[in-house]
Amino acid sequence: MLGSMVTTTEPPALWRDVERCYRVVTARDSRFDGQFIMAVRTTGIYCRPSCPASTPKAQNVRFFPTSAAAQANGFRACRRCLPDAVPGSPDWNVRADLAARAMRLISDGTVEREGVPGLARRLGYSERQLGRVLTAELGAGPLALARAHRAHSARLLIELSELPLTDVAFAAGFSSVRQFNETIREVFATTPSQLRAFAASRRGRHGDVSGTRLSLRLPFRPPFDAVGLLRFFADDALPGVEAVTPESYARTLRLAHGTGAVRLTPRPDHVRCELVLTDLRDLGSAVSRVRRLLDLDADPAAVTRVLGADPALAPL
Repeated sequence: MLGSMVTTTEPPALWRDVERCYRVVTARDSRFDGQFIMAVRTTGIYCRPSCPASTPKAQNVRFFPTSAAAQANGFRACRRCLPDAVPGSPDWNVRADLAARAMRLISDGTVEREGVPGLARRLGYSERQLGRVLTAELGAGPLALARAHRAHSARLLIELSELPLTDVAFAAGFSSVRQFNETIREVFATTPSQLRAFAASRRGRHGDVSGTRLSLRLPFRPPFDAVGLLRFFADDALPGVEAVTPESYARTLRLAHGTGAVRLTPRPDHVRCELVLTDLRDLGSAVSRVRRLLDLDADPAAVTRVLGADPALAPL
């Protein structure tokens, strides 16, 4: 059977290196945000490595490869450092193994539309084998990973829009309001209405939503060559599909529930993302595609290290 012939590439082992991860946490090194998750046993929350809260004792800390793994182990997201609102691991955008391909499809909303059986069919593996590989590499199965993706989309809509919470639930991909309420409570240790109230004091910090028009801040790991990227897009722009100016890039989108359009404007510490969607259920998928388009999850230090070792490229 196909499942018996599965081979995978050994994933980055950073999160398994407890001593190194703890040094990163102690230094609050933001370069590692999104590359692993820190969870604190005594508080029951998980954080990004650069969380500004007091550094917990080493014996009280656990590390996970993804937020879904932390959630599956009973930890809740930190409301201070917002660990899900950071660049993700760059590996899922460049690796071609099963785990990386599954992560890209999950981010694109495949589980919400087709379920785990549909995800497995697209990847060419059995549901059982898929679950075993993802749990081994990412600490969580496909359902938990999709749940974390839905929770992130829901948080964006709760915090940035005035949509009725019932509409937020279905726009984020939940099958019922009850499932939506339970997930928000388990992941964020609060209710959707309380999460919205908590975000009110930070209104405008991350963006806003009006109808199906959205404005978001997309973080990246510096340095980010915005000028070079816009020049690259301008050289290959498709008429009628893409439009590039010295300050921004815009294009149309084809999404699962309709068409959309996006305008991306680089800022010193983020990219301003203005989206127009036919259906808000495509929010998570659209944001994932835009992040891949701009390679916002890239690790510049790793890129520099690899290219710098090449005799032909190092002088550049």
